[in-house]
Order: sequence, then structure tokens, then C-alpha cells
Amino acid sequence: MDPSESAGERLQKVLAQAGHGSRREIERWISEGRISVNGQPASLGLRVSSKDKISVDGKIIRLFEKTARTQVIALNKPEGVICTANDPQGRPTAESLLPNKDGVRWIGIGRLDINTSGLLLFTNNGDLAHQLMHPSFQIDREYAVRIFGDVNAEILARLRSGVEVDGESYAFEDVVRGNGRGANRWYYCVVRQGRNREIRKVWESQGLQVSRLIRSRFANVMLPRDLKPGRHFEVKGVMLDDLYRLVNFQGRRSQ
Repeated sequence: MDPSESAGERLQKVLAQAGHGSRREIERWISEGRISVNGQPASLGLRVSSKDKISVDGKIIRLFEKTARTQVIALNKPEGVICTANDPQGRPTAESLLPNKDGVRWIGIGRLDINTSGLLLFTNNGDLAHQLMHPSFQIDREYAVRIFGDVNAEILARLRSGVEVDGESYAFEDVVRGNGRGANRWYYCVVRQGRNREIRKVWESQGLQVSRLIRSRFANVMLPRDLKPGRHFEVKGVMLDDLYRLVNFQGRRSQ
């Protein structure tokens, strides 16, 4: 929606559509008192129009006259790269590997930890990011995992039915054997929540060691075998349309 025509829209929705963050992020900023409208602290549920003056951390936000074309970027994140915007230790960030033009603010769709490589999606549309991360849509996340140790049929059955780790229940939607011989072998497993270190915790609960972890798919977007670490591509056409359908997103299709 054109923010200039969004009279009566909720503040977090207007800012998310303009690419200033996901709705969840913006709701947190409102609760922390970082956003003001017409000089007054904003509240959750506040509705605004293009006539209102919106500030974040004291800086006025200028909403675009026209909504930018929704874009989705797929990055092959290397190991050793972190998913936070800034790092006090000076480690490389995923955001630094993305195209930087026309003032686009990329919003990460989930995260990968520093020792996990593979597919990581970004978008300039906060609403789309919010929907793809929302647990109600049950979006598949597939990982290729190299396991050191003996994996038998009983273990695979437990991984599918569920295990308990630190008082929480975890289960793979699916897990199948891949390539490899002996003590090192690849497996492909699917989860739908993307909880912190979930894959590693599940395998390690069985006395096994994860020696490598790569996200190979998010929703319908696959990690191309020829996409080198640190490189990216834009999700377009039918692939983008199918991604929209998974979360009932009404967006402007890439050209």
C-alpha cells in the first residue's frame, strides 16, 4: 500500500511496508519508547496517516511516496559470518554481503548461527518478512547435516517422533540419509520453527556430533549447488509467486 494513502493504518504496518523493519521489530521499538508520532511517544495499536510526523530514536522517518517493489534476496552465507547488523568484535556480517543501492534496507528472514552456512533470505518488505517467520505458516527449513557417529534406525525414529532437550520437545518433520560412508555421513532434516541451535541440539541429544551444518532450503527456495559462499541471487518470477502463496502475501511481483 502507498504510505501516503494509509490513513488509519497501524503504525507498525506502515513502517514495515516502507521497509524500516519487521512488524515484530517495530512493535519492540514502540514498547521501548524509541518511536514518537507528532512529538509524543507512540503506543501499540496507534493508527497514523501520511500527515503524521514519525520519528525513530529522534530521527524523522520519511515515508516513500510510492511503495518500493518487493524484493527477496537469497544469500549463501559462509561459516564465520554473523547475522546481526553490527558486531563489537568486528566479525563479518551477512548484511555486508548484500547489494547496497538505492537506500534499500534488507530485513533478514530468520537467522543462521556463526558456524552454520547456507541459504539465508532477505527482503525489503517488513510484512513479508513477518509472515515468513510467523510460526502459524509452518514454513519448511531443510538442512544438510554431516554427522560423526553411528546412526541407526532407532535413532532416526526418535528424531521423527520427538526428543526432549533442556525441558523442551524437539522433532524433525522428516530426516533421510544422504551421501557418505563410515562414521561421517550426510543427512537431510526438515524443521518448521527454526529455534536457536535446534538442529545441533537434536542430534547431540543422541550422543552424535554435528561436524557440518548447511541450510539447503527455505520454503520453496533451494540453495543452488553452483552458488558460491558469499554470493547471492534475487528470487523472481514463479519462485517468488510461489513463496508469496505459501503465506498468502499480496505483493507486487518482481519484474
